[in-house]
Amino acid sequence: MLVLNLACEAGHAFEGWFASATDFESHQARGLLSCPLCNSAAVRRMPSAPRLNLSSAAEPTTAKSRTSGAEAPSLPSGPSMPDGVPPIAIEMQKQVLQAVRTLMAKTEDVGDRFATEARRIHYGEAEERGIRGRATPDEARELADEGIDIVALPVPDALKDPLQ
Repeated sequence: MLVLNLACEAGHAFEGWFASATDFESHQARGLLSCPLCNSAAVRRMPSAPRLNLSSAAEPTTAKSRTSGAEAPSLPSGPSMPDGVPPIAIEMQKQVLQAVRTLMAKTEDVGDRFATEARRIHYGEAEERGIRGRATPDEARELADEGIDIVALPVPDALKDPLQ
């Protein structure tokens, strides 16, 4: 998993999770990227040292503390994290991933029919339930104009398959 720093034309900074650099470029070329705050489709990659989250990564080695010379506690097994990452950041990343997994397990994927299905639910034409899917920036603006609340949540490709 490749985690990139992104920003929209309004300067909102956010992360994007992609299977590869090619996957990022494909998403951008197809207009699938938008700012989670303002929904702007003008998204650019910011300079960064990309972080790769690999489920098969070996357990990181411990590092010596710069101040005391004592050995730092080892990080939990799983994604490899750079030296100096506070344990709270690792725990927060785990919690966010778990929340996304829970959200995906408790919602129905309606794919590209998201805007249509959200309207049907809002206007009582379909049973009320949690849904997820894809909407264009124009569709998202139209839903907001109709008073239909939605949340843009970029989901890493690795989490899209519920069997993983």
